[in-house]
Amino acid sequence: MNNRRKLLVVLGSGVLSAPFTSFAQQPTKIGRIGYLSPYPSANDQRFEAFKQQLRDFGHVEGKTIAFEYRSSEAKNERLPALAAELVRRNVDVIMADGGTTPANAARNAARTIPVVFAGVADPVGLGLVTSLARPGGNVTGISNQQRETAVKSLEFLKEIVPSAKRVAVLSNPANSSLPFVLADMQAAARKLRLEIIVVNVGTPAEFDKAFAEIAQERPAGLVLLADPLFSTEAVRLMTLAAKHRLPTIGRNNNIPEGGGLMSYGANPLDLVRRAAILVDKILKGANPADLPVEQPIKFDLVLNKRTAKDLGIKIPNSVLAQATKVIE
Repeated sequence: MNNRRKLLVVLGSGVLSAPFTSFAQQPTKIGRIGYLSPYPSANDQRFEAFKQQLRDFGHVEGKTIAFEYRSSEAKNERLPALAAELVRRNVDVIMADGGTTPANAARNAARTIPVVFAGVADPVGLGLVTSLARPGGNVTGISNQQRETAVKSLEFLKEIVPSAKRVAVLSNPANSSLPFVLADMQAAARKLRLEIIVVNVGTPAEFDKAFAEIAQERPAGLVLLADPLFSTEAVRLMTLAAKHRLPTIGRNNNIPEGGGLMSYGANPLDLVRRAAILVDKILKGANPADLPVEQPIKFDLVLNKRTAKDLGIKIPNSVLAQATKVIE
């Protein structure tokens, strides 16, 4: 009898402990994030900011998330192939950083995989989403409101250089969002009594020719539209602008930090941090079709007073009062 009791106890304890052992050994699913970037991979601060935001949510690389990072190294023609490679890697979500071209490449490659973009000027006009409130497909993200900030850049330039009659605008014809931006700028220029001279460049090899063309028009200033090409090549662009003594306004902080007059636009690191919030929601089961496209909430106005002095320009106090940073 005692032996029988011992056998039943052993069998019973085995039955009870088996489910708990099985449950404890279940592996945690790792969310695989594809990160598609047009920016050079060396010192990619945007990617680091994106990862830090996910760490702030408690994610641990290698335990809860894993990254497949792909950079086109500032060569937009590589983006479609890189997006297709991320799809083949069977990632759970693609983060398309750097505006319209990466977003289009990711959307075209990933018909069912969720895509989160950062920095698209007009996602509805470009057909990335059905509406801002209800994207309706597998794509959502963060707008950069470039249509509004580009117009504001013109207003700043007119305030800084009241005598301005014409302004040159550097645009990249490969960026499909920029025609929307240019249309808004043309309408604003008419109200400001400004003539806009649009000069298109698609590669760094065209910069010298573009600035020679701009110099012939003798504009009062230059506005660089938001494009990864201009951000990546900021140092060279600012060298050319200084050579031609052109007050230059861009969207990214590296324009005034590189010797340009000023920059105005949505904070780029804030854009990717907020995109990380959407990625986190998707990894937790949210449907991108139901996640509204967000608008930026942080805007930077950076002024370079040294450049202004070199150009003989006095920045009005009304503009200085709005600056988030002044380079003395």
